[in-house]
Amino acid sequence: MLTFEQAWRQLLDHAQVRTAVHSVPLDSALGRVLAEDVVSTINVPDRPVSTMDGYALCALDYAPDRRFAISQRIAAGTQPQEHRKGTVARIFTGAPVPENAFVVIPQEQAQVHEDGTVSFTPPAVKPWQNIRRTGEDIEADKVLLPAGTRLNPQRLGLLAAIGVPTVKVYHPLKVVTFTSGDELVMPGEPLAPGKIYNANLFMLKGLLARLGVEVIDLGQVADTLSDTVQALAQAADLGDVIITTGGVSVGEEDHLKPAVAQLGELAMWQVKMKPGKPLAYGHVKGTPFIGLPGNPVSAFATFHLFAQFFLRASEGEKVAFPEPIWVKAGFTRSRPGPRRDFARARLQARAQDNWAVLYPNQGSAVLTSVHWAEGFAVIPEDTTITEGEKVAFYPFARLMA
Repeated sequence: MLTFEQAWRQLLDHAQVRTAVHSVPLDSALGRVLAEDVVSTINVPDRPVSTMDGYALCALDYAPDRRFAISQRIAAGTQPQEHRKGTVARIFTGAPVPENAFVVIPQEQAQVHEDGTVSFTPPAVKPWQNIRRTGEDIEADKVLLPAGTRLNPQRLGLLAAIGVPTVKVYHPLKVVTFTSGDELVMPGEPLAPGKIYNANLFMLKGLLARLGVEVIDLGQVADTLSDTVQALAQAADLGDVIITTGGVSVGEEDHLKPAVAQLGELAMWQVKMKPGKPLAYGHVKGTPFIGLPGNPVSAFATFHLFAQFFLRASEGEKVAFPEPIWVKAGFTRSRPGPRRDFARARLQARAQDNWAVLYPNQGSAVLTSVHWAEGFAVIPEDTTITEGEKVAFYPFARLMA
């Protein structure tokens, strides 16, 4: 079996961008991956601006309790007049600061007198106080967002701030999936003896939807080798990546592994981790194939820890495994295990620290554990844990960020 690091690196080394590039308007770019660097053509702000409502003046003119005439009024979006020495300008948040008046005193520290003059209470002022300098936020001629960046709302705001109307992005992946296992029935159907409802399908499709990929579901496939081969061949023709759950073990009714071997090759199988040991990767007619385990917790874990990184990289995103949050173990593990354990846990605040508390039943078929949990607490292989020790914690949201 491969170690976790070996398997993760091997899978990502096989990821290649498999989608076309096209231009989309900014309001259609959410969740897409940039196909080229975006370089700002302007400074933001393009000139010094006030960060608050107040009065702009020259620092050398200032003295406590000195009265100043108000020479102009500057609102956001207007062009200031040349600053008159010995006066102040009434200025508002976001308004451009006139040259030679690079101090803004908040209006709360000002007193307007009956004769229209104004004085201030601070004992001293410093140049550039309460002012955003030219290019303080974004500098012209520098890369604002590099190729491989996935566009979230914050990044769309950055692009809009420099006046970008369209961006070149990679087209979303087409991910093909199907369900195998004669024991599975769809929700709403009668549950005969020996049957179970197909939870994995809806969990997988929901996880894929969060990535913004196009999902093609081929439905239920009969649990035979010939039907599995036929479904895989169809999936390879329709999509960019194939992802399935179950059927990758070595039982007589597990047909995915030999079916993949007929149509391509299986390059990776079994990882030294729990849950999720029977994780498979290969190619079917040149199309990447990822076989997630059949137990729902194992499928959930391997999608978060492996498959979603592969999909994001295949869409052109520059991905890296995130850093963990280091917390205290709210549990004891006295017997070391041979595989790395990604235990389902949530954080609990105690005094000044966060503690990782485990779900009581860590079985790979216990789907309630991932509903209850906030992330994975990692117990390294061949390691014991004493309550209060530091452990790595990976929130589900951080893994999928």
